[in-house]
Amino acid sequence: MKELTVKELYTLEETIAKDIFEGVTYPWEVLPKISEFIVKLGETLPEEEYEKRGENVWIAKSAKVFDSAYINGPAIIGKNAEVRQCAFIRGNAIVGEGAVVGNSTELKNVILFNKVQVPHYNYVGDSILGYKAHMGAGSITSNVKSDKKLVVVKTPQGNIETGMKKFGAMLGDEVEVGCGTVLNPGSVVGSHTNIYPLSSVRGFVSAGSIYKRQGEVVEKIDG
Repeated sequence: MKELTVKELYTLEETIAKDIFEGVTYPWEVLPKISEFIVKLGETLPEEEYEKRGENVWIAKSAKVFDSAYINGPAIIGKNAEVRQCAFIRGNAIVGEGAVVGNSTELKNVILFNKVQVPHYNYVGDSILGYKAHMGAGSITSNVKSDKKLVVVKTPQGNIETGMKKFGAMLGDEVEVGCGTVLNPGSVVGSHTNIYPLSSVRGFVSAGSIYKRQGEVVEKIDG
């Protein structure tokens, strides 16, 4: 399904991880590759711009990382990013340029494109967030099904088998997720879509939509 492809969801020029998507159709295909990719990319980062701190952790010298934040490698924190107090980066994380990882936010096996904001009490695991995507306070990605079965992506054209047990959400460019929302395993949200607060999202949501509740998704009207 074309709308779920990397090309349709993301502006690849807005991530240092552009090369990981080469030859990939669907973005979730790169989730198992993030760790190795970070280690290889990190070794090539210019020393005048990035500082290596600990094992396989590279932090841009222009980034602001609060003393109480915890960063486990492999990880790359991009230029002018902000990692706020008590943030918990568990590893396999790329935080894009100008991105914000907020108070008590937890990341694991993720790619955050440039200027992503996950600023207040968010959990983002096994997920990819596109350019300027924003998750409201308390919104999370649920990355494992309650029955522990492999995740499928549900679309109007049928289900897409991923073969993955852990798969959170793929958010396209400039997606706005309302406060307190749960993005269930295998959620894919097209670019420039708004999700109402306190939503429970499953499956695919088309680009340029307003998600009000399950079964009530309307197209945005310009102006």
